[in-house]
Amino acid sequence: GGGGGRRWGVLGVGGVLATPRLTVFRGAENLVEVGGVASSPTLLATAAADAGAFGLAAGRGDAVLVATLPPGAYTAQVDGVGGTTGVALVEVYVLP
Repeated sequence: GGGGGRRWGVLGVGGVLATPRLTVFRGAENLVEVGGVASSPTLLATAAADAGAFGLAAGRGDAVLVATLPPGAYTAQVDGVGGTTGVALVEVYVLP
């Protein structure tokens, strides 16, 4: 998942990006852009559990993506919806 995550405040991280947008590129091609949860909540919950990632809470505004991509080099970019700024974290997991 990418983004600030409001849960970070509990972990002592300040200035988190409240409304992140995650974009995945392959070269100059914009493959996917996600602002907020874009996949099935059930799929995301299962993928997070399989990867050992933090669970997602409703209404947090995280940018989350589950995608099947061919082998290659990719770039993940996080920015704020509406030009907002803040601290963000991108985590990438390989799922079975």
